[in-house]
Amino acid sequence: MTCAACVGRVEKRLARLDGVTAAVNLATGRARVLHPADLPPDDLLAAVERAGYSAELVTGEPAAAPAAEDRAAAVRLAVTAVLAVPVLALSMVPGWQFDGWQWLCFALALPVVTWSAAGFHRRAGQGLRHATATMDTLVSLGVTASFGWSGYALLFGGAGAPGMRMPLAPTAAGGAAHVYLEAAVGVPLFVLAGRLLEGRARRRGGEALRALAALGAPEVTLREDGGERTVPVEWLTPGQEFTVRPGERIATDGVVVEGGSAVDVGVFTGESVPVEVGPGDRVTGATLNVGGSLVVRATAVGADTRLARITALVTDAQTGKARAQRLADTVAAVFVPAVLAVAVGVLGFWLGAGAGAQAAVTAAVAVLVVACPCALGLATPTALLAATGRGAELGVLVRGPDVLESLRRIDTVLLDKTGTLTTGRMELVRTTPADGQDAARALRLAGAVEHYSEHPIGRAVADAARQQGGPLPAATGFAATAGSGVRATVDGHHVRVGRPAPVPPGDPALRAALERAEAEGRTAVLVELDGRPAAVLAVGDTVRSGSRRAVRQLRELGTDVVLLTGDRPGPARAVAAELGITTVHAAAGPEDKAAVVAELRSRGRTVAMVGDGVNDAAALAAADLGIAMGSGTDAAIGAAGLTLVRGDIDSLVTAVRLARRTLATIRTNLAWAFGYNAVLLPLAALGLLNPMLAALAMSASSVLVVANSLRLRTWRPTRTRPATG
Repeated sequence: MTCAACVGRVEKRLARLDGVTAAVNLATGRARVLHPADLPPDDLLAAVERAGYSAELVTGEPAAAPAAEDRAAAVRLAVTAVLAVPVLALSMVPGWQFDGWQWLCFALALPVVTWSAAGFHRRAGQGLRHATATMDTLVSLGVTASFGWSGYALLFGGAGAPGMRMPLAPTAAGGAAHVYLEAAVGVPLFVLAGRLLEGRARRRGGEALRALAALGAPEVTLREDGGERTVPVEWLTPGQEFTVRPGERIATDGVVVEGGSAVDVGVFTGESVPVEVGPGDRVTGATLNVGGSLVVRATAVGADTRLARITALVTDAQTGKARAQRLADTVAAVFVPAVLAVAVGVLGFWLGAGAGAQAAVTAAVAVLVVACPCALGLATPTALLAATGRGAELGVLVRGPDVLESLRRIDTVLLDKTGTLTTGRMELVRTTPADGQDAARALRLAGAVEHYSEHPIGRAVADAARQQGGPLPAATGFAATAGSGVRATVDGHHVRVGRPAPVPPGDPALRAALERAEAEGRTAVLVELDGRPAAVLAVGDTVRSGSRRAVRQLRELGTDVVLLTGDRPGPARAVAAELGITTVHAAAGPEDKAAVVAELRSRGRTVAMVGDGVNDAAALAAADLGIAMGSGTDAAIGAAGLTLVRGDIDSLVTAVRLARRTLATIRTNLAWAFGYNAVLLPLAALGLLNPMLAALAMSASSVLVVANSLRLRTWRPTRTRPATG
């Protein structure tokens, strides 16, 4: 499929089957079909084949696009360029023309018309058999008319004379003595280039699903007959027990049977603090075990796991969103028959008026040539190419035209917290010593103990102690208690670092520090020296430096800002208060986030979602516009329409403004592409436009579109006043 008309053709053919409805995704090449249970899938495949396409059932995760297909398209474009550039140069620069130049151009153009443009001709033929017209029809007509008339002029119109020279502005009387092979080669060259760029962007549609599938553990260590055996995860069945060692991903959803550990669930919840689990606690497949060993009993496998359900959500959201049709293809369905009708009418009019066949054919061919869709094919991909290059320099990736079109209507922005508004890393925020204790000494001793811990909170404490006090003293007798903390002997002191006791310590300063940490959503860690409370360490995620400015500027762009996070209500409210966000949705899982997006869209809101994790992928795909942090997961980036490459929230506003500017450029290009046809088609029909001038106009329209797109290469983001407060 190459355009919206192809999508419509497949959907209509499937809909002819009783009880069948279908939604076809142009970007991913997939169709989601609802059909009666007694209708075999082979009938659906046959219906697609009757529409002129091939299809197969989706049986698993999408495979990567074949590299051979991409290479073949690139080779075809390269060969076409080698053949076409000399033709364009000789035809457009009279001073370079020599005796017999036109025959050389004819020989070079022949393989372009027959081999390079073969795909256009084949798809145009398929369209004619089904009484539809697409952009391929325009290309095929333009190439055939240009080459056919040039062959006529060379063989019968006097253009084949050895000393023939073709000026840029030929007279009307000499119309047949001119060839316009540059139109015959320029159309395939430009449109093939655009199709290659669009194809590469389209094949990125499956990246989100492949990244989600890659999260699962490929193997699992089963417990059988008192021993262990490593097998592929596909062999796992509900009820079987398996072992998860530190640093391994949990193979599937289940319940802990033995052991205790900290599990990093941020891939689903976005929460930066690992969750302590023990016997009886539920765990989710694809989460990371960062503490001790666990024995887990499987409760769900395969398509029933939470990861598989999220993958299905992303697939459904992408299918629904890709229904947006490109303007050029939509108009082509009406434009092509209109051009054909005008060309036939012009031919009949001039013949009926007594003009010679040569003059009548010249006018009709001028109509077809001036309507060649070079500018239509270049309007979107050249602007995207320029915007992508400039965006990469500014730390922004723009996915495609449907994303840019949706951006124009965005009125609500949903922001994830962890990794988006915050750094996503655990850091020591504050040290509060007990009366009579030294904060630096307490932190140094705590860091010496935590140096031996693999827990993220422990690493944050140890890193802060090293940064503030230099090398850490040695610790002996290190021991860790799951869910409680760590202890060791340092400089002759028995040091314990871990969860505060159920009853807050009597020291007012420490009690206040615990209450403040709870209010701010931080994790409070109590340091005890020789059995007495010495300090409270507040550890937590920190807000990115540019988040406050980005939130303010988003409001200036006329959007409502909402915080949507899987983290606990405490941390969520604390970050929202710091950034001035009033609407907060906390403790939201992947399904909840997608539901919030759906609910807002059902109320008529146009929603953009900003996130960085697998837990955001479904919401990113379901939103009108998904914006991913470049520092986030591949699943989030693959599901998003815009990606902030540097992982800097401050570049979000730059991304929005660049996308809007790119969309404006595409609209200008399309307006020119259609506008010049509206002006020149009547001139060609009246016989006032020579075919050579028609080819020049067609080429000039393409040059203007490219030049307008290249202005994006020098685009600079608007400077705004610095944030205050």
